[in-house]
Amino acid sequence: MEDLKKKLQEEIAALEYELRNELPKEILKARAHGDLSENAEYHAAKERQGYVNARLGHLQARLREFSMIDLSKIPRDRVGLGSQVTVLDVGKDEEQTYNLVTSEEADVANGKISTSSPIGRGLLGKRVGDTVKIQIPGGVREMEILKLTTMHDL
Repeated sequence: MEDLKKKLQEEIAALEYELRNELPKEILKARAHGDLSENAEYHAAKERQGYVNARLGHLQARLREFSMIDLSKIPRDRVGLGSQVTVLDVGKDEEQTYNLVTSEEADVANGKISTSSPIGRGLLGKRVGDTVKIQIPGGVREMEILKLTTMHDL
């Protein structure tokens, strides 16, 4: 969780620098070229400024949300944020291990799924031995929870 906060803070700092230092210079330089209605550099800089402002707002909101997470309220005996869960995909008769992470950390190819993804939502709050049916874009998957390690155990 601390790594994610640090990563967000670094991106926020870089975007704030760009917004306060680099973009104003680009806009001034583009204005010096004359007619703004047909000035592609000016329009590109203004568009980038809008994007940076929006991204900055989103990142600051996410950082505030992470700061409010009370780690003591994350369950010790059920699936939650930071859990590593081994499941048996009943339909495929195949075991898979997932790490439940925030949407910023999700990396499906490496088994890191977001708690807001269909599988992540379906597993939240479940215990070892529970069987869940999860609606995914390809249909319904039935999974039995075989093993659970919470963030408190790691």
